[in-house]
Amino acid sequence: MSELASSNAIAQESTYKGSTESISVEVTYQIIGSSMTSSSPRAVSFYFQCAVLVVAVVGVVANGIVLYAMVASKQHQKNVLIFNQNVLDCVSCLFLFLGTPVELSKIYLSGTGGYWLCLTLLSYAGSWAANLGSLVNLAAIGIERYLKVVHPVWAKKKLQNWMIYVTIAFTWICGIVVAAAITVPTTSVLNGVCHTGIFVLKHKTARQSIAVWEYLSFYAIVLLISVLCYGRILVAVRRQAKVMAAHSGQGTNTAGNEQSQKIQTSIIKTMILVSGLFAFTWGSVYAYTLFSSFHPELMIGQSGWYTVLSIEYLYICINPFIYATKFDPVKRILIGLIPFKKNSMQTSGSGSNT
Repeated sequence: MSELASSNAIAQESTYKGSTESISVEVTYQIIGSSMTSSSPRAVSFYFQCAVLVVAVVGVVANGIVLYAMVASKQHQKNVLIFNQNVLDCVSCLFLFLGTPVELSKIYLSGTGGYWLCLTLLSYAGSWAANLGSLVNLAAIGIERYLKVVHPVWAKKKLQNWMIYVTIAFTWICGIVVAAAITVPTTSVLNGVCHTGIFVLKHKTARQSIAVWEYLSFYAIVLLISVLCYGRILVAVRRQAKVMAAHSGQGTNTAGNEQSQKIQTSIIKTMILVSGLFAFTWGSVYAYTLFSSFHPELMIGQSGWYTVLSIEYLYICINPFIYATKFDPVKRILIGLIPFKKNSMQTSGSGSNT
């Protein structure tokens, strides 16, 4: 199932007759935005959309601040994939922020302009593309960390900068291509309302196959890569710590190695937390979407669906705070942005000089 379409709608069967067609076409649609109908009070949908808007604002601001801190600390040059992760999350929230007010305004769509507004904003294809790219990028970060920690000699010789930038390009291209391939053919404007989704296939087996493919491609495989890579990394770090402890006991100067080890450990802890958050939040969403694909008659309704969606959106919003608290160079820059902390540091520094 399209995760972005899943994030903003509830699957429902609908039969419609196009205004420009003379035949009735029966399809199964994932309704987005103002086209969503429900037995729940309309106010519930409105308040949920307002909550989504707040989440989008928080996500844009939080990711934006962390991006600034990474640039200010020059960590965007040392940890390019991590920087790309925050850029993708920020873009995802930005598209969500742009699309939600348009959805709330209930604009009557018509002509080419209405179709493109439906395709670019009301379908949330941009946000979904960035989401998919961030999932692929998360797996890429795990592989990069694995190579640098477990096989440092090989990585230093073989892992070139151009490979990292090609990987970044791939994350963006992959997300855009998948989102476009699913969104463009299934998006249409009927009676001024935007309809979008991938459940245009009448065959149950085909719909279930798509849901399983997306689960395997963007959750199970990403999670498996993270578990394997960070599991091997933890073993390697413990082994290196024992070696360093033995050298310290022999009086060997290991100050530089200890500092490097501290930085590596900080990054590893950060990415383990990010991966764990991904496993919990996206796991809840995929569990629901898979269950609803195989047993649509047992769907838990809007109240349960909104709960699942809230968990999904937490992933993008909490990520920046993990970087802020666990990634030391970024943490120092962010602390400097706090007015009373900054004044306290300046006062302390003046007292020391005196």
